[in-house]
Amino acid sequence: MSQFIGPEEILRKKKEYMIPCVYHFFQEPMQLVRGSMQHLYDQNGKEYLDCFAGVSVVNCGHCNPDITKEICKQVETLQHTCTIYLTEPIVNLAESLAQVTPGELQKTFFCSSGTEANEGAALLATLHTNHHEFIALRQGLHGRTKLTMSLTGIGMWRTDPSPVGGIHFAPNAYCYRCPLGKRHPECNLACADEIENVIKFSTSGQVAAFFAEPIQGNGGIITPPAGYFQRVKEILDHYGILLVMDEVQTGFGRTGKWFACEHYGINPDIMTMAKALGNGTPVGAFTATAAVADSYTRPGASTLGGNPVTATASLATLRYLKEHNLPERAAKLGTYLKKGLQELQQRHPAIGDVRGLGLMLGAEIILPDGSAAGDWVDAILEDLKNKGFLIGKNGPGRNVLAFQPPLVIEESDLARLLDALDDSLGKICR
Repeated sequence: MSQFIGPEEILRKKKEYMIPCVYHFFQEPMQLVRGSMQHLYDQNGKEYLDCFAGVSVVNCGHCNPDITKEICKQVETLQHTCTIYLTEPIVNLAESLAQVTPGELQKTFFCSSGTEANEGAALLATLHTNHHEFIALRQGLHGRTKLTMSLTGIGMWRTDPSPVGGIHFAPNAYCYRCPLGKRHPECNLACADEIENVIKFSTSGQVAAFFAEPIQGNGGIITPPAGYFQRVKEILDHYGILLVMDEVQTGFGRTGKWFACEHYGINPDIMTMAKALGNGTPVGAFTATAAVADSYTRPGASTLGGNPVTATASLATLRYLKEHNLPERAAKLGTYLKKGLQELQQRHPAIGDVRGLGLMLGAEIILPDGSAAGDWVDAILEDLKNKGFLIGKNGPGRNVLAFQPPLVIEESDLARLLDALDDSLGKICR
């Protein structure tokens, strides 16, 4: 008799005891029971190459022994206190983040998720500017609370029937399907200029902050062209609006640099992070320049944010990223994977676009008429799963294959993935 209850029983319990909004991948899902670096294993012992990393979470690999050792050591000594008491790991983590974040980002507040981080960043921006409106991008995703869901520009995730007011959306830099009907570079970054039009004609002028992901993850790995964010920052500075960079998916080496905003040569006023910071332990944070951070003076606390275990896990993660040069590794392996996807694009017309940076890449799958091929993507994911490969999907049309593997993956693993994908595309996209 198996020690695991199996996928059928999990689905039964899920239907009976969990809120139905919690969905899952695959028509025939498996039960995952074990992880080891870039691999996952199901209830039958089948091995899968994980090319999604829990949506950019385990950048250092599943159950990384170096990180796990530090977590276990901390659990045996002090597991929890809350921020109202003094502990060492939380301040050491804040110091370490100040050393790796770009520009003048210096002071950090810890919480438990990316959603909380974005919620806190919005509050901080309001406190600093005394303004209450926000601008966000179409196809951005910033969380699942009332405010962060309202900042989200993807219809399927905006499930709140009465979103928060005072939030305005600007066109995103989606060059493959330009929302303005233009072509890059002839467009001269018109989508960036549209942000100024939003400020002038859609807001009261009392805008606290502009929220953006440097690469839109759930939006479809939307990667802005060179110069876009520089233009945006100029506009924001002119109107006294803070730039909040949501690095929840893109941070900690994912794109080939410590943080994706470094590719664009701009420094945010506030940065949010989560996911890969804890390599699987629940952690979130927002960090800001001292000038902005010091606006938040009234007493505050976070029950679980920065607790000794997650802070220790995060410190071990940062150390592993540095010692093993994982950002540089992501850049090198990402170049290999992107070239491989582009070669597949030449053979398979169903791949309409390949985009992304480092090991955050997307391949948009289209029908012959150019429309979103969401059903094909579902079939590809299922077929790859059966072959032992796990990838993601995203985009408003759910037609973008997402490749976000642990940064410890090997080039030989990626070669096997490309071969398997080649076969799946040939079978399905006809």
